[in-house]
Amino acid sequence: MTHPDFQALREAMRDNLAQPEGPARGARAERLLAEAERIGEPAAVIEALGHQLQVYNYSSEKAKMFVPFARLLRMWDENPADFDAYEAYSLHWVFKWVSSGMLDQPHIPLASIEKWLGEMERRYRLAGHSERAVRQAEFRVARHIGDRDRAARAHAAWLAAERDEMADCHACELHGQGLWQAELGDDEAALAAWAPVLDGEHSCAHEPHAVLASSLLPLLRLGRTEQARANHLRGYRLVRPMESMRSAVAQHIEFCALTGNEARALELLAERPAYFTDHGDPDSELDFLAVTALLMDRLVALGLGGQRVPGPAEGAGAAPAKEWTAAELAGHARTRAEELALRFDARNGTDRVSRLVRAQMAAEPLLGRLPLGVRAAGRPVPPAAPAPAPVTAAAPEDLLSEARRLTAERRPEADAVWEALGRAVAEGLVELDALGTAELTDHRAMSLAGSPEEAAELFRRAAEGYESAGALGEAWASRARCAYVSGEPEGCEEPVARLRALQGAGATSRQLTGALLLRARLLGTAEAAEEVLACAGAADDADRIAEAEWLLGDAAAREGDAERAAERYARSAELFHEAGLPWRASEPEGRLAGVALHTGDLATAERAARAALAHGAEHATPAGQARLRLRLAEVLGATERFDEAAGQAVEAAHWADEAGEGRGLGAYARHLLGGWLLRAGRREEAAAVLEAVLPDLSVEEHGDGMLVQTRWWLGDCLTALREPRAAAEQWLRAAELAAGWPDQRDHAMLANLAAEALWRAELAAEATAAFERAGELWRSLGETGGYVRTLRMRAWIAGPDGQGRALMASAAEACADDLPELAGTYRQTAELLAPADPREALSFAERASAVYAKAGDTSARLSADLLTAWLHLDLDAPARAAALAREVLAADSPAHHEEAEAILTQSGEVPPPPSSPKP
Repeated sequence: MTHPDFQALREAMRDNLAQPEGPARGARAERLLAEAERIGEPAAVIEALGHQLQVYNYSSEKAKMFVPFARLLRMWDENPADFDAYEAYSLHWVFKWVSSGMLDQPHIPLASIEKWLGEMERRYRLAGHSERAVRQAEFRVARHIGDRDRAARAHAAWLAAERDEMADCHACELHGQGLWQAELGDDEAALAAWAPVLDGEHSCAHEPHAVLASSLLPLLRLGRTEQARANHLRGYRLVRPMESMRSAVAQHIEFCALTGNEARALELLAERPAYFTDHGDPDSELDFLAVTALLMDRLVALGLGGQRVPGPAEGAGAAPAKEWTAAELAGHARTRAEELALRFDARNGTDRVSRLVRAQMAAEPLLGRLPLGVRAAGRPVPPAAPAPAPVTAAAPEDLLSEARRLTAERRPEADAVWEALGRAVAEGLVELDALGTAELTDHRAMSLAGSPEEAAELFRRAAEGYESAGALGEAWASRARCAYVSGEPEGCEEPVARLRALQGAGATSRQLTGALLLRARLLGTAEAAEEVLACAGAADDADRIAEAEWLLGDAAAREGDAERAAERYARSAELFHEAGLPWRASEPEGRLAGVALHTGDLATAERAARAALAHGAEHATPAGQARLRLRLAEVLGATERFDEAAGQAVEAAHWADEAGEGRGLGAYARHLLGGWLLRAGRREEAAAVLEAVLPDLSVEEHGDGMLVQTRWWLGDCLTALREPRAAAEQWLRAAELAAGWPDQRDHAMLANLAAEALWRAELAAEATAAFERAGELWRSLGETGGYVRTLRMRAWIAGPDGQGRALMASAAEACADDLPELAGTYRQTAELLAPADPREALSFAERASAVYAKAGDTSARLSADLLTAWLHLDLDAPARAAALAREVLAADSPAHHEEAEAILTQSGEVPPPPSSPKP
């Protein structure tokens, strides 16, 4: 009989292994070993030492692994009878951890490692194990020191040897084989080796975590950026809570540093400050230091060497932690990485480690930009770039005429030339007369859309300049623009009146229609837009007519006339194209896509959204890019092309970040991205995106509906990823928000989902309370089925005692005339009672069959008949069981044949042979 204290020790060790990796788990393992020694049974000490080994191996304290292993090995040699079969197996298994762990410690001589490798081979041979694990261990040694010939021989021997119980799991073996192919320069072969792990065919406690990290750079080098992005999102979420995965975290930081995601890399660096000071695993410490140096060098190259960055806390005791700049940490990390690499090389007698580390730290970006779909808070912003070269070869003195020409032609390049003219004036390269100065001031005001007060002041100055230069039409046109940016429709009245009076005598039709358009935009009425059409007509006003049609579309949309709005938007886009201004067609095309999406005309919506992006992307601002891509993403999502929709949403989020709208437009894009990834079956990516966007969402800015939907989707993801406790948390928080909604169905559904998740998480008391809350909500809504199902779930949690029976009885009573629910309740009552009281269960199974028959559900009735037959077998009534099974077979329901035949076999009757196929 097991000693009571020994049993408690085992339970404590199981509980400790369920805790997060970290020093606390290691400290408890040490205390548990002391408790095992007090028990005084060798088996207790053996299990506690094995527990210590497992904890140390999956931690940053791998250097502590060798002492308990040596003690275990000594105990084995002294008295192997103290080891049961499992502990003997575990002892030999741990040889692999020790051999690779020695490689990770540069203070352990290579001769000692080779000696232990030989000892492993001898003991495996004596125990009758295959040499597969031994050859794999030899391969690791040879690869680490850079002996490629020996590594190739060991690799071949490893793969040729028979797999047995000592071989690493398939996932871990494939990881090592792929790493070798990548080192040989064959990224395709590496990814082929890793494919079964990446596809979920093989997994373990640390896979696909490590393979996902290792795959990132090979995928980038092969141009498979979409998969690289997905593997980063999937992989980092897996390794984030695991202290022992420092090397994998380093690979994710490296990936970000080499794809223009330095801000994301900084966030990952900051999440594990202990990685800078955990010295128990020098090999992974070296990986972390090398990518830290690489990232800091990237920041320095961007002109951000003085930026504050997370780094090692060097303060001692009460001393404050050191604050690091990117430049300081770059030097510190590089120095430490090179010192550590040299220690490995000195031990190995080669320069392989130093060469690889230096190459890693000197790596150049593989991509200038790879949007990831997650926002990095506090994105590093390089200092202002040098002024771009003008988009024209015109000499400074010709810039004004070039700007005027491009403006007259409505070319979008005109803005850049006006900017170039402004720089030339500021540098003294060009002098302008009063008219030129007014024009330059006018265009400078037009570029300040985000600063209405500053723009209004410049428009006023421009108007004064035009007036002094005798250009009265432009003066009043500029005053109309001033009123527009100030949001004052009444301020447009005088400019419009003056321009009407000046027609043919100092003002042009274009100046008048321009002022009318500005007034129409402010008023937002169809009448104001119609007035533009009434005044326009010359070829020179084609774009004004197109814009007036666009405003008429807006007016129709506000009135709820979607058909008329679509016609106007389509006409506006057509006119812009006819005028040779396709980039201007982008806006009405985008609006047409929105209207068509709203009315369900998805074909038109897609055509318009694609056209808007094709015509507008080249000249759009970052915010414009975001909106164009988001519109297309919404349409693609509505057509259930979720992968393509997700791709556009990633781009939309990136451009929103570039525009400084990451918490607004960007958050909306990421919210939708998470939903589409979930619908596409890419749950791990979806979870990463939804978790990342939650901090950016607020009820005040985004509304409670968006927040509830995000948490609902995240709960779905976490459930699929077998994280029921975390899923329950999301659904409960969403339910709290939905509690205030007039329609309580979403509240009830979320409460129900949370209850189910709590049950799966084995939190019985919490699940019971949540099911009770959900039941009350379903009952208040008159949803009998939902209420009954919560009662049944509470009965299952309570068990087949009095409370469980009472809850099932309440469920049956609540069913009223709902025959399917009543039959289901009887059946579940039978299943609940069967283990404890098969006779009473039988009566409920028979009632279930009768009610299913009354409801006309033949399949469910046959299933209940089979349950009844099984219960007859339990009650030693094989003849009655066989009779029911024969009736089921006679009903000719293929779905039930196998179970019916099994009952006949157990009842002692041989089932009839299958009938001959009909000709």
